[in-house]
Amino acid sequence: MGLLSKERTIAGVGFNRWLVPPAALAIHLCIGMAYGFSVFWLPLSKAIGIKESLACGKDIGFFAEIFASTCDWKISMLGWIFTMFFVILGTSAAVWGSWLERVGPRKAGFVAALCWCGGLLISALGVYLHQIWLMWLGSGVIGGIGLGLGYISPVSTLIKWFPDRRGMATGMAIMGFGGGALIGSPLAFKLMQYFASDTDVGVWQTFVVLALGYFVFMMAGAFGYRIPPSGWKPAGWSPPAPSSNTMITQKHVHVSRIWGIPQFWLVWLVLCLNVSAGIGVIGMASPMLQEVFGGRLLGGATTFSNLSLEQKSAIAAIAAGFTGLISLFNIGGRFVWASCSDFLGRKKTYMIFFVLGFILFVSLPWSGAAGSMALFVTAVCLIVSMYGGGFATAPAYLADLFGTQMVGAIHGRLLTAWATAGILGPVVVNYMREYQLSLGIAREAVYNTTMYILAGMLVVGLICNLMIRPVAEKYFMTPEELEREKHRAHEKIATTDTRAPVVVDMSRIGSGGSPALLMLAWAAVAIPLVWGIATTLQKAAVLFK
Repeated sequence: MGLLSKERTIAGVGFNRWLVPPAALAIHLCIGMAYGFSVFWLPLSKAIGIKESLACGKDIGFFAEIFASTCDWKISMLGWIFTMFFVILGTSAAVWGSWLERVGPRKAGFVAALCWCGGLLISALGVYLHQIWLMWLGSGVIGGIGLGLGYISPVSTLIKWFPDRRGMATGMAIMGFGGGALIGSPLAFKLMQYFASDTDVGVWQTFVVLALGYFVFMMAGAFGYRIPPSGWKPAGWSPPAPSSNTMITQKHVHVSRIWGIPQFWLVWLVLCLNVSAGIGVIGMASPMLQEVFGGRLLGGATTFSNLSLEQKSAIAAIAAGFTGLISLFNIGGRFVWASCSDFLGRKKTYMIFFVLGFILFVSLPWSGAAGSMALFVTAVCLIVSMYGGGFATAPAYLADLFGTQMVGAIHGRLLTAWATAGILGPVVVNYMREYQLSLGIAREAVYNTTMYILAGMLVVGLICNLMIRPVAEKYFMTPEELEREKHRAHEKIATTDTRAPVVVDMSRIGSGGSPALLMLAWAAVAIPLVWGIATTLQKAAVLFK
């Protein structure tokens, strides 16, 4: 057996299951920097001109601009990397989800580290040679594959280790993806300041340092993964008793059948619509606050269009604090809402997302017109918390409906909803804004219709969620099919002697171990995250001055 083989990751006596969440966080906090990549756009748009962007000629063609090395890139060209991140994340998770279930989380995490960090190094070369196609290939395509594999690598493992707290377990890991930018963005900014000179903006060096640092953390996470022996369950816990009304099954659906199951498509729509509404607000949070409140952010009554350049700079700083604040609610919502779903149930949790979300979206035009920034900010923060909570609750919802055997692969298929929402939400908000402006509507009112459209999406999502019922018996694997799948997935009972296998006492797996190791593992992920949160809170403090 190789070092990356699934058999080598089966937990033995004394392994503490609470070591798995920090391993997952180590990977998610690294790949979560995808959310913070916009920190590079402005410096990269001046990579040649240094102080000011050196524009390409007006007559230059699209393909010539891609390969040009003597003029600066437009921010719109750089922004394609962000789009590619999430489209390829969903695609790669869907394509390789089944492979992950067979080879285990360690190999998937290892490949994710190679792709994400290797992509950063290719991007560094692209910046050094000033070839944007290398950045698209490196971070966008190869890095996007790393995102997909890294994102789903711990899902199945965490659900199997925490059948009693599925929502909390996946919430902890997926919280890391939302929090990655809180660490990566300020760190990247400081690195660029350190490497910047009169002839260099310091981006390619920053990519190299981040790639090396992330590789160490992601390798630690990948090799920290363990899977429970087949048949293991927490001491003192018993699965819920079977019932015709329960939404939690003890059986398992094969991923190959998932496209034909109505409940999967209903969950797909639930996630897509929840994410579309949330990401639409996140993508325009900064300009929306500035244009809706204008001079009121500075204590005056001037509209945004009548502000001076100095005043616009001042409210831009306030809006930057606002984006930092909603980032905190994004990551907090992932853990809090997912944990609450363990008690409320997944279906009721999503009902709260849609009903409360509808009320909040409809309230935004009113609070903006009334000039109540406190109500406006509170509503947006709660909306974003439910956006994050929707991501974190989805894996547990899938495990409840379709079983745990192939939940990682099924979750990979579900993430195509994210890729769709990543296009749908911003398109609705951006194009509606431009359309409203073309009609001559004042900037402070251009978002009103958009908020009602997003609220309408949540109504459709609520209907889809209400339609979800337990999966029909015909879709589940038979006992023989389940055994064959376990064999393909290399699932074996833990033993004390490989020469003469003897089943160990399952009650001695999942708890115990070294307290020092447990504390060290959690400190390794908690300290950077606390630093990122503290840095973000400092920026957000400007909202309350």
